[in-house]
Amino acid sequence: MTEECYPTTADITQGARRLTLRYHGLCRLAEVGRSRAGRPLLLLTVGQGPRNVLVVAGPHANEAAVGGATVLRLAERIAETCQAGDGDGSTWHFLLCIDPDGAALNEPWLAGPYTLRRHYEHFFRPCAAEQPEWLPPDGAVRAATLPETRTLVELLDRLRPVLQCSLHGIDVGGSFVQLTRDVPGVAERIGKSAAELDIPLESGSSDAFQWPSPGAGVYVMPPASDPAAGDGAHSTWAHAERYDGVTAIVEVPMWACDRAADTTPHPDADRALRVAGAALRRDLPTVAGLLDRIDPRLIGADSPMLRTVRELVGIGPQLSAEWDPAVRPAGAGGLPEMTTARVTSIEVYAQRIPLRAAAMLRRIAALPAVTRLVDSWCDAYEAAYHPRWVPVADQVEQQARSVMAVYQELVS
Repeated sequence: MTEECYPTTADITQGARRLTLRYHGLCRLAEVGRSRAGRPLLLLTVGQGPRNVLVVAGPHANEAAVGGATVLRLAERIAETCQAGDGDGSTWHFLLCIDPDGAALNEPWLAGPYTLRRHYEHFFRPCAAEQPEWLPPDGAVRAATLPETRTLVELLDRLRPVLQCSLHGIDVGGSFVQLTRDVPGVAERIGKSAAELDIPLESGSSDAFQWPSPGAGVYVMPPASDPAAGDGAHSTWAHAERYDGVTAIVEVPMWACDRAADTTPHPDADRALRVAGAALRRDLPTVAGLLDRIDPRLIGADSPMLRTVRELVGIGPQLSAEWDPAVRPAGAGGLPEMTTARVTSIEVYAQRIPLRAAAMLRRIAALPAVTRLVDSWCDAYEAAYHPRWVPVADQVEQQARSVMAVYQELVS
């Protein structure tokens, strides 16, 4: 592994083992669970203070590599600080990859070349029910079916961390942080870092569409009782709150889109939102039609990719209901200010979701019609947003600095 390339799960594990040898006694590596396929879930612990911080890499399988690289960078810096006698009373716990099974399905692309086509040639992300951070909606935490989820909940219950950081990434956009409670000072810190690294701040993220934003690139999750909290209300992010802990969801882009930071009013938001919604409702059924026409013998009975494709094409009409004027429910509350950044984030989302579905369908059955569709949608994605590659080292540095910004402002 070099700083120019993403690490594999094996690279990350080897890096953690090297840290335990270099910083003997300060760094400890332990198995805390097993994945559905029997892969070890490894926790790297650095320091010996009474206050705990938990950092989780790989909650989304397609984002595991950048999170794992960030974990190693943070762990080494904290170990160096502790060895110099400058520790501040915190013990850091790094879950190297919470979904190693899913991460393995993305690994063929990690060595590059880093192009959108190559990325989507090897793309995988599990359906919602198979993503470890989501909890049962009825609050029955112990009923979580995934062993990865149970492991994460058990860690939260045992460690009671003051801060949990969940490391995420997006394909095209900007850097941003979502918080379960406002932490003043974070926006200024991550903004300064993003400017130094030439990474735009995502200043209108569709992931936090109705969440308050105390500063550019920072969003605060509403209370669980507020429908605007969305899936976050039933997640391990919210679970940390029972111990008065804060969760930070830290996102960095693979490709930067400068429009993601443009906070000027969009010149025709109503039309742009209608076009994006119509495209989403057109393109997902296109994927569904291709799926229906493929010989079932090529598809097989079931697989993680097939479950995700079926989920995406099945929920298509629901995905635009929050923001598309053509389908928003009567009496729905007003939209937030529709800046260029916010509209761009929605437009990216409306292209990303069908592309993901088509890309995974191609991995199931690489028929010419599916391949042509994926390639044409990749070309359209690039033409629409002119994304520019963010070097892996800069992605990792922005994510690591964002984690430290939240931690330092929280405990100061």
